Order: sequence, then structure tokens, then C-alpha cells
Amino acid sequence: MFATYLRRVIACHRSMGLLSITLVGSLNAYGAEPDDQGRDIAAPAPAGDVAPAAPSTTPAAGTTTLGDMLVTGQLTGGTNPPPAYAGGQVASGGRIGVLGEQDAFNTPFSVISYTSQIIDNQQDDTVGSVLENDAGVQKAYGSGTAGEIFQIRGFPLYGQDISFGGLYGVLPRQIVQTNFVNRVELFKGANAFANGVSPGGSGVGGAVNLEPKWATDDPISRLKLGYASDSQFEQEVDVGRRFGKNQRFGVRLDAQHEKGDTALNDENAADTSVGLGLDYRGERARASAYFGYQRQHLKHFRSVIYTSNATEVPEPPDADTNYAPSYAQTELKTEFGLLRGSFDFTDHWTGYAAIGANHSREDSDYAGLLLQDDQGNAGAYRISVPYEANLFTGQAGFRGNFDTGPISHKINVGYSGYYRRMNTAYRQSSLAALQSTNIYDPAALPSPPTVVSGGDFDNPPIRNRHRADGWAISDTAGLFNDKLLLTVGARYQSLRIENYSAEGVFNEPAIVNHAVSPAYGVVVKPLDWLSLYANHIEALQAGDSAPTQSANFGQVVGIAESKQNEVGGKVDFGTIGGSLALYEIEQPSAYTDPVTNIYGYYGKQRNRGLEVSVFGKPTKRLRLMASASWIDPELSDTANGANDGNNAVGVADYRFVFQGDWQLPSLPNWSANARVIRSGTQYADAANTLKLAPWTRIDLGLRYKMPWGDNERHITWRANVTNVANSDYWASAQSGYLTQGDPRTFKLSATVDF
Repeated sequence: MFATYLRRVIACHRSMGLLSITLVGSLNAYGAEPDDQGRDIAAPAPAGDVAPAAPSTTPAAGTTTLGDMLVTGQLTGGTNPPPAYAGGQVASGGRIGVLGEQDAFNTPFSVISYTSQIIDNQQDDTVGSVLENDAGVQKAYGSGTAGEIFQIRGFPLYGQDISFGGLYGVLPRQIVQTNFVNRVELFKGANAFANGVSPGGSGVGGAVNLEPKWATDDPISRLKLGYASDSQFEQEVDVGRRFGKNQRFGVRLDAQHEKGDTALNDENAADTSVGLGLDYRGERARASAYFGYQRQHLKHFRSVIYTSNATEVPEPPDADTNYAPSYAQTELKTEFGLLRGSFDFTDHWTGYAAIGANHSREDSDYAGLLLQDDQGNAGAYRISVPYEANLFTGQAGFRGNFDTGPISHKINVGYSGYYRRMNTAYRQSSLAALQSTNIYDPAALPSPPTVVSGGDFDNPPIRNRHRADGWAISDTAGLFNDKLLLTVGARYQSLRIENYSAEGVFNEPAIVNHAVSPAYGVVVKPLDWLSLYANHIEALQAGDSAPTQSANFGQVVGIAESKQNEVGGKVDFGTIGGSLALYEIEQPSAYTDPVTNIYGYYGKQRNRGLEVSVFGKPTKRLRLMASASWIDPELSDTANGANDGNNAVGVADYRFVFQGDWQLPSLPNWSANARVIRSGTQYADAANTLKLAPWTRIDLGLRYKMPWGDNERHITWRANVTNVANSDYWASAQSGYLTQGDPRTFKLSATVDF
């Protein structure tokens, strides 16, 4: 049936001439786009902040490589990322803020990137699904919302704090689709020096950057048709071309639409996303522009659950149970874009600048569920929220290299900043007269009447403004032929936050702070395959927003400063790579004062952890990724000292992830993949009386690369099942509420390369 559907759509497109149009294509911003066999397809350098690579991939004779820069003037740092590692699933490097794209082997930080190959083969629809491949990341959902949030090293990262092409605030803030993403780059650890202050104030434990799709040297004409349980149908078109003298101009267009019922009972989801990338690459000047649109509409989406009056964590309901009231819905719209340019002043010095903007509108009816006892009885309430935000962001700087005798230097000087204005209002039903339901046997509930409201619903007033500016400078000195690398840097960061009442009245005074965030790092390479490192980084971030039940609901509560110390090692054996890291991060901890009911920073949280990862292609047929994380998250200075020494809320004490991709013997066009995720104990309250059980999830997949036509064209069939056992489990207690794991979901797709 699905094959018949595919043939009809292809025939329809042929009859309309859509398969032969010469849309001018795209630039793969990250040099190489690995194919299904893990090979790198040659692609041009993107319009970035470094000098372009030569048209040939072979270095000129006599070129001397110095880390990530070439003395000939062809610098390979900036926005040119490391190529895909053996197997093609990951790259052992990524964007490190002001330092640009770097090979992790040469940096004193923990960074890894997931390529389009693994995104496609796992059929990961959202960024959250991709990040589940790393044991140091835990995925959850926002408080009452349908948005994805994450924990990295035990500290939250909100969706709005994911950067795009190195710029904060450009992407949609709740859910980010992957169809316009070429790489997902994960930086683990405090990163204020490298990235500056994030708009949402999160990211102390790590950062995520998405790199968009750009036009490759090889033309792209791709059609994807997909199905997911229960009745979700997806269509995606991806077209890219380069043209002009030396293929200097590139265009890439990706458009995707998906709609239907999900694997959750009675949940319906629709999303549309379009991305257009334009670029120019000259001999010394480069420029690029990216424009995107994303719209999502979720109906009857499943809520998180607040533990409230429960004295123990209840057993999770069946995985596909939808205990949310039917009125729960959200519509999310975002238009965004970025412009970037760079120019080589000399062979060794390059200047760059970029600007970006985002306009978001959300209209939502959220359903909150508060447990009333240990038998699953719950009370429901509604809060309806229109949300609108406008954000402008930018960065500029220059990079260069020079030698002082036997010591090499790589200099980075940069500015980054943003301005954000957020408008919102709310209408809420009574918290004193909750609607009765049960998470095991949900009741059909009508939308309850509004009893309290704030702001003009049709014209939401301003609730807060953020303004951040930061200037950074760093020098990486290389000694003994770069066997010893010393990085010293600092960022001066200023931050201003203005809070407004629900009616848009300014709550004086503004919260203003500034600080110098230093960074120190050292890399020692005693052997060709071994890199040892250590770092100290400090961070300055905007504070959390006060939760619904607090007296200062919706207000940003202050500015938080954090510190990190880390030591580790990395190995690279050509086909197998890996890393080990030990770290400690300290950050102020927020809670609601039991006397004043005001939410603020009164305590501290200290996370100590160990991380191990292995990746690569150990045999001709096997690709693998494996990682493990252990965290000790300790609280101190809690209210009246009652919870001092306890574990922080929602941080699993361990996580293991193993992923393998196996090309079947005697069947070169067939491959199977599997992923196992194991998560340890975590607590839903600071008193550590509400304990979540460990859980395990297994995902399986199969794909077939079917030749068709001439010129080595093919159709790639993919079939994946997430949560094969349909396990019932609480995936997270982040922020003190329970997020249930998704039910078993089948996905089937066919991708046609014309």
C-alpha cells in the first residue's frame, strides 16, 4: 500500500515537471555530507568567518598544517567544521562559540556533533530525539507545554537557548524540526566565555548549536514520503544547486509537512517547516543568508504531572494513555533568519559579522494535572496563554594566527549580543476547584471557566525585556609543534533585565549586572592518538522565571553566576575515537521561599560527574556510538537547611546509551540499527522522598537502499520502531514534575534521490 502511494506521488510529480526543475541549490555548511556508507560527499566551504578552502580537496604542495589553521592562509577553523568521523555518524568536534568550529582533539573542551546520516537513519524528527544519543543529555517537556527541554550535565537547557549557525535566539523556542538541520553540535560544560549569555538563561551544563543545510557541490533533488503511527503522513522536498563561475552561488530549499494522529491516544499533531539557504563564496569574501518558517499545531497533547499531594511516585500508566483534558492544545509559529559575511584581510587574518532575527507567536490552552493522592487521582486546571516575542541578535569579530619564535598563536576577538522583548497574558481556571480525573482512567473534562486573568488577551502587554552584550578575547598558544596548547581568554558580559507586571507596568528597578568570565584551558598530546586536557570556565546567565504558584509568577528572578572545573582525555585511533571527562559545576539554586512565597536564588547546586564515550567504525560493517554518564548532584543552603546534602531534583544518577548500525553480511544494500537507553534513579522533590525507578528503552531500525534508474540513483527505505517493548516509565522529573516516556511508535519512509 505504501509502495503504491509512493509510485503515485512520483508519477504525479513527474507529470507536473517538478522533478526536473533547476532550482538553484544549497550549500552544505559543514564541508561534508556523509552518504549511507559513511563516505564524505565533497561540499564547498560555507559563507563563514574564515577563509575558503581551495576548490580541490587536496592541500597545495608545501602547505603546513597548524592545528585547525593553515599558514598558507586557507584557515579551516571558524564555520568549517571537522569532517565526519569514521562511520559517518558523528564528527569529533563542533562549534565552540567565539572560537568557531574546532576539532575536539585540539581543544580543552568536550564537544561532539551528530551528522545528517544518523538523523536520517534514526528518523529523528526533532532535535530532542537526536540528543538522546548522548548519555550526558536527558530530554523532558516544559512545564505544562509541549516544548522540549533538556538537561546537560544535570542543568537545564531550554529550546530557546539552542543556537543556529552560532547565533542565539534565532530558532523556534519550543520544538525544532530537523529537516533543515545538517548537524547537531553538542558542547558539554559551562560555556559563557565561548557563547555569551543565552536569552532564556539556561545552558550552564552545556550548549547545543544547529548548523543549517547549504548547497553541496553535487546537485540534490530529493523527495521523502513517510508514515508514523497511528496515522501521521509526512512529505518533504529537498532541492539544492550551485551555479555561476566556479560554482560560487548556492541555493538550497527544504520544505516539509506532516499531519495526523500520533501514537498517543487521541493526540493529533501537524507541522510545516520551510528553510531556504543562499550563499556566495568568493576568493576572499563570503556571504550567506538563511530564512526559515515553522508552524506546529498540537491537539490534545499529553501534559506533565505535578506530584503535589502524592507521598510516593505513582506507577506510570500505559505508555499510550492520554490523561490530559481534550482542550489541551497549542499552536506555535516562528519566522526566523540570519545573514553572515566574512572577508580575508590577509592570508592570516579574517573578519566576520552576522545578524539574526526571530518572531514567534504562540496561542495555547495548557492543562495542568496535580496529583491528589497515591492512587492516581488528580485535579486539572486550565491556563490559556498568548505569547509573542521578538528577538534581534548579532556577532562580529576577527580571527588570525601568527608566530612568536617557536610559539604559534591563534587569536580570537569577538562581540555578541541580543535584545529580546516578550509579551504575554493569561487566563486561568480555579486552583481551588480543580476538575477531578485519574491518570489511569482519565475523565472527559470540558474546558473550565476563567476565574483569574492578567493582561489583554487580544493585545498581550510586555512582560520583560532582555539586553545582553559581551566582548571576548582569547589566545591559544602552541608549543613543541603544538603538542602543548594553552588557551587563555575572557569575556566581559553585561546583562540588563526589565520585568513588567501582568498589565505591562514596569517593576522598578531593572536587574543589571556585569562580570568578566575567564576561561583557562590546556591540551597536552603526549602521543599521536592521545590528547589530555583541563579547563576552568565561569558563566553569567539570566535567571529562571518564577513558576505559576509563586507570588512573583512570570518574573525573571535575577542573574546567576556559575563555575566549572574539568579534566579529561580523548583518543583517536583513526577508526575508533573516544573521550573521558571528570567535572564539577557549581550554580545558585532557586526555590520558592516558604515564608514569602517568592521564588528566587537562595541555595546552591553542585554537580560532580564522570562521562565516557566511544564512537567510530571498528569493523567494515559496524558503526557504533556508546556513552555513559554518572552524576552526583548535591544541594546546599536550602530552606532552613532541610534538604542540604540531598540530590538535586530531576537529575538521574546515571545514564547509558548504546547505538549500533550493522551492514548485513551478503546483503550490501541492507542495514540494521539498534539503540538502548538506560536511565538511573532520580528524585521529583528536594526532600528526596519521591523517587523515580530506573528505566530502559530499546529502539530498532532497518533500511534498504534500492537501486533504480540509471546514474546510481536509489530509493532508501527506512523502518524504525522506538520503545519496541512499549515500556511504561517516567522519563524525567526535571523541575519537579513527571514526564512520561513516549509509547511504541512505528516509522516508515522512502527517500528518493533523483
